[in-house]
Parts: sequence; structure tokens; C-alpha cells
Amino acid sequence: MKFHLITLFREACDAYLSASIIGRARKEKKISVSYQSPRDFVENKWGKVDERPYGGGPGMVMTALPVVKAVEKALKIRSGAERRCVIIWFSPSGKQFTNKDADTLMKYDDVVLVCGRYEGIDERAKKMLKTLATVKEFAVGEAVYTGGEVPALAVVDAVTRRIPGVLGKDTSVEERRIASRAVYTRPETISYKKKNYRVPKVLQTGHHANIDAWRKKQ
Repeated sequence: MKFHLITLFREACDAYLSASIIGRARKEKKISVSYQSPRDFVENKWGKVDERPYGGGPGMVMTALPVVKAVEKALKIRSGAERRCVIIWFSPSGKQFTNKDADTLMKYDDVVLVCGRYEGIDERAKKMLKTLATVKEFAVGEAVYTGGEVPALAVVDAVTRRIPGVLGKDTSVEERRIASRAVYTRPETISYKKKNYRVPKVLQTGHHANIDAWRKKQ
């Protein structure tokens, strides 16, 4: 599986995608990550990718064609009739991204994530991209971010951890088992400011049915 990030700020993404479990998945070639910058596809000498919005308003809007051309370049890197490609467009008004959506993305070979900046991307870019591949529009959380990089990293992370072998054991994917938000490890008792904090007794019994019942309640 290959992730293509369309971003003006590669450095904002690569540090996270080179560390820990995601970084290991890249080294073991379970996934690959590539970047395309819209700045490489502008025709002005300043590398300018934004313009003032029609209708007025604060801020600037990313122009459509540099974004579309960057996506085109990403898709050409791994061309082939048998390849299954999807383009992810981020918008605060899009469908909330869920674990089910992450499972659905597993069927694609190439996932292109378009990271907008400023006040967003000229809406015509999305219409053009629909002529290249399937476009899915997501929101990641209910907050509005400075750019699309944070949502893109969340999608890469959520999908990658589902790939067999990435987490070592399939049962490590929390949503595929009975999991609890509350987790504990050694020592059994922690003393802090004259108060003792203990691990719940049920977790120490080894009685799996009771433990699962406790986790469901959590």
C-alpha cells in the first residue's frame, strides 16, 4: 500500500511518519510514503500557490491546477490498470472518519491525501480530481486545523495499523477485541502524595470472562 501526500509542508509530516510503528512499517516495506508539492507545478517564478478568494473574505485560497497536477503526478508514479486508487479530500463539513472507513481504505493500493492550507483549496480542484479516481471527503474530528496534514497523518496511522504484521499481533488492534480506555501495568500499587493507587482486582484474577465483562462496562 502506498500513501501519497499532496502537501506544501513535507517536513511537517515526515517526522511523524518516520517514527515508531509507522516508521518501522515503512522500513519493512509494508507501506510506502511519497510526497508531491503543489509548488512544483506553478508557472510563476515565486512558487505562489494561493490567490485572494472571489466574493471577498479574509485569507487566501490555494489555486486548483497546481493541486490537481500534483495528484496527477502521484498517480503516474504507480500507474497500471489493475491498481485501485482513491483520493482523500479533507473538509470540516465532510463525513467523520471512522474505524470502518479505515477498514474500507484497506482495499486500495494507492491512497492520495490532499492537504489544503490557508482558507482551503479552490472547489473546482475536487471536481477535476473526480475525473482521475474515486474521491472520498472526510473530516477528522470536529475541530478546524491549520492545514490538512494533521488529518492526513491520522488517516495514514489508522489504516497502517490494520495491515497484518504492523502491530505484531492482529489482536493489538483495539477495535477488533474487547478493549477498555482504562489500562494498567506494574507495579500493582503506586503511592503518591500519601495515597495509594491500585490496579482493579478483577484484572489480577486471570478470569477472562469477568475481565471482558469489566472492560465492556468501562
